[in-house]
Amino acid sequence: MNELAPKEEFIADKILKIRGLKVLLDVDLAALYGVETKVLKRQVRNNIDRFPEDFMFILTKEELEILRCNNYTSSWGGTRYPPMAFTEQGVAMLSGVLRSPTAVQVNIQIMRVFVKMRNLITRYEELLEKVEALEASALEQNEHIIQIYEVIKELVEPAYKNRQPIGYRVKEGYERYYRKHQAN
Repeated sequence: MNELAPKEEFIADKILKIRGLKVLLDVDLAALYGVETKVLKRQVRNNIDRFPEDFMFILTKEELEILRCNNYTSSWGGTRYPPMAFTEQGVAMLSGVLRSPTAVQVNIQIMRVFVKMRNLITRYEELLEKVEALEASALEQNEHIIQIYEVIKELVEPAYKNRQPIGYRVKEGYERYYRKHQAN
């Protein structure tokens, strides 16, 4: 692997989620490619037909403000123009616009990171499905356990608890006699 290529963890830290898409900002890409941000933006503007809305979009003022609130960009100084956000396809398209050896190596690394992230998401979704299936079977098993408990409870507690006792009744006069003989 090329020593100029950045570490995958470094790239993964630069990926943001904006408008529900995973993107890299122009300033981060320019730093990764080793070019100035204005050079990268100029190349994109000169080849704008290669970057449709699902490849690259310009952040709105609200989105930029959210980034500032999250300490991603400074509220003072900074750039005059709102940043460009590049999706995975937009980053791939940049390799055709920026042709330096560094840009090619960086693009390869960025594509690997996006693929790893997609694989992790797929594995997470599979794991989530398995957990949901286990929860459903656990609920079913809990219902069976509750039914078994109720049956055992019925067996332990006699059903004739509230019935009238069967047998002889002692008359009032014989009560003392009955108690006396019962004690012996």
